[in-house]
Amino acid sequence: MVEIDSKMPTRRLRPLRRRELPVSTVRLARYLIGKTLVRQLPEGTLAGRIVETEAYLTGDAAAHTFRGPTPRNRSLYLERGHAYVYFTYGNHFMLNVSGGHDGTGEGVLIRAVEPIEGIELMEHRRRTKSLKDLARGPGCLASALQVDRRLDGVDLTVRGPLWIGTALQRSSAIGTSVRIGITKEVHRLLRFYERGSAFVSGPRRLNLSA
Repeated sequence: MVEIDSKMPTRRLRPLRRRELPVSTVRLARYLIGKTLVRQLPEGTLAGRIVETEAYLTGDAAAHTFRGPTPRNRSLYLERGHAYVYFTYGNHFMLNVSGGHDGTGEGVLIRAVEPIEGIELMEHRRRTKSLKDLARGPGCLASALQVDRRLDGVDLTVRGPLWIGTALQRSSAIGTSVRIGITKEVHRLLRFYERGSAFVSGPRRLNLSA
């Protein structure tokens, strides 16, 4: 766990600039580890350090864009740095960041964050006092930060209801593994996570990967 000194750490942040985001979606997935996901609500600010991501690429059978553009996945074809939010398994949302240039159709799934601000609001939404479980896993993350389809297409590089800011502190070493919860292209090493973080999801065996 990274210790954050400030009581309201997001005041020290600025949004990531689009030109800072790697064009390569794989590199973007690694780059986002340690950056800060911020959700602005009327009740207050919710924020967490991104500790786990997965990349989904062109021609990737596990990607939502594998069969081309649809009304549902159109946000994935936006210039890198936009939100793609979808509803899955009939009960929760997932947050992704579009990758590549406009029209590419790639993205990065944000799988987990380490809560650093607005923790009481997250606890209320998640109905748990377990800090490590508040936003561990993409469905829990979306619930904790109140992410739903209304945020689909939002530009994450500008201050708004949802944005990604700079890192508050340097992250630990980054591990790589296969992705979680998919049945296609299961061999690809496209999941990235902060090694040693208690806030990373998935089985322990995957979180020991180099």
